Amino acid sequence: MPIQEFPAMSKDFPSFDCDAHVAEPARIWERAEEHLSRDELAALKQSMWYDSQTRQMTVNGTVGAGIRSKEGAGTAGAINLISVAGPGLKHPIQRAFNVRNLRPETALTKEQAAYIDHNGAYEPKARIADMNTQGIDQVMIIPSDIDTYPWIQDGRGAAAMCKAYNEWAWEYCQEDPERLFFAALLPLQDPKAAVRELYRVADKGCRVGLIRPIDAMGNYPLQPRYDPLWRAMEDTGVVYGMHPFPALGSLKPPGYTAQHSASELINRTLVSANIPHTFLTNVQNFQSEASLWVVSALMSGFFDRFPKVNAAVFEASSTWLSFVLDECDKYYKLYKNERSLPPLSCLPSETFMQRCVTGFEGDEAPPSRMPEFYEDILVWSSDVYHHDGDDVWRAMQTMQQCNLSRARQSKFLGENARRIYNIETPKTYIRDRVTEIERPDWWPTEEEIRIAMTPEASVLPQSSAPLNSPSPVTATRGIR
Repeated sequence: MPIQEFPAMSKDFPSFDCDAHVAEPARIWERAEEHLSRDELAALKQSMWYDSQTRQMTVNGTVGAGIRSKEGAGTAGAINLISVAGPGLKHPIQRAFNVRNLRPETALTKEQAAYIDHNGAYEPKARIADMNTQGIDQVMIIPSDIDTYPWIQDGRGAAAMCKAYNEWAWEYCQEDPERLFFAALLPLQDPKAAVRELYRVADKGCRVGLIRPIDAMGNYPLQPRYDPLWRAMEDTGVVYGMHPFPALGSLKPPGYTAQHSASELINRTLVSANIPHTFLTNVQNFQSEASLWVVSALMSGFFDRFPKVNAAVFEASSTWLSFVLDECDKYYKLYKNERSLPPLSCLPSETFMQRCVTGFEGDEAPPSRMPEFYEDILVWSSDVYHHDGDDVWRAMQTMQQCNLSRARQSKFLGENARRIYNIETPKTYIRDRVTEIERPDWWPTEEEIRIAMTPEASVLPQSSAPLNSPSPVTATRGIR
């Protein structure tokens, strides 16, 4: 059996992954009646329902909506992008599998696809085993279907969906409550229901209320109608968890033409420019939603109106933040006397430093080169099991290459997150990296990975090419 090897590494502090994902399983809907009233269940069935027999999600009457997967069963010739990044599934290896899938004769079988569809995205025991390999001591789990929930049109159905998900997520975390924590979905379609759900999950120990920063159905999450929700966050200490996402807008109702997200403009530009590689926009999608929210919250005086609310900016990287905060300070000083809003109690950058944190991923080096700026606001995100996820060892490699001190590594990789979430340091933690993982015979060789990383490996041959022309992949299938 092939052995995947990793350099030996160790750490002497516990890590906290502030943004990792689950892939919402069918059990949420299969067990919904255990957690919902008859009326709530009926509203859920009319709004967002997964049918286990047909394996289809219906949202607002649209069949096949939402992000679904086969929960570890695998699909021949495909990779499940929301559950692939488990232990050792680094980007070059994913690339090798994607190149294989370009050609029917080398595509992954159903069983092979199932092997890299990690059950930890659905099952807590499997996740804990993966965390032990990935060096993750504690984690905040976040759902994957973030572009669907804001578009549920019925407030009762949205509230029922949030309750059903939150119950499943809470049960998931009971496998090890010292290591597993969940961020709760909140039904912004109905502010009163959102307040009720916030108090309900806070009683279960929830530390974060998830907010998507978009204007779906006119519900941008800084409007006065949500003031009772922010006061409930002050009352409970639940953190405002702002999580952006590409604005696909596939569930916009007919006739709804208003732009609902800054990233929607990016996507429209992509289409009009006829650029085929949609993943090129991912960074801008996340950052555009996050930066718009940061500027709006800081410049509008949101944190002055709610002086006990703390916020976490998820999955938007963090390198852009220093520039945005500098610009906020500059424009506040320049136009202070022209503001129609009350003056701010301090500069926008000072407010962010006191009340917010920002996530970063392990391959992001600039924060480690500016440690004084990020000292108390940086929190690590693995983004596991999504395709761009990675482990704590990757983050430590980046930090060590930047000569970041051990004390600051500890803050960025755990202490800052536990502080804002008010979570205790675990009594024990992972110290040493797992250096070997046994793999199946069909695992890609180093040579196959090397060739897969070349640009030409992802280009299908011309139809006029000879049928017996060797492909870069089949030429290097050594151990297969």
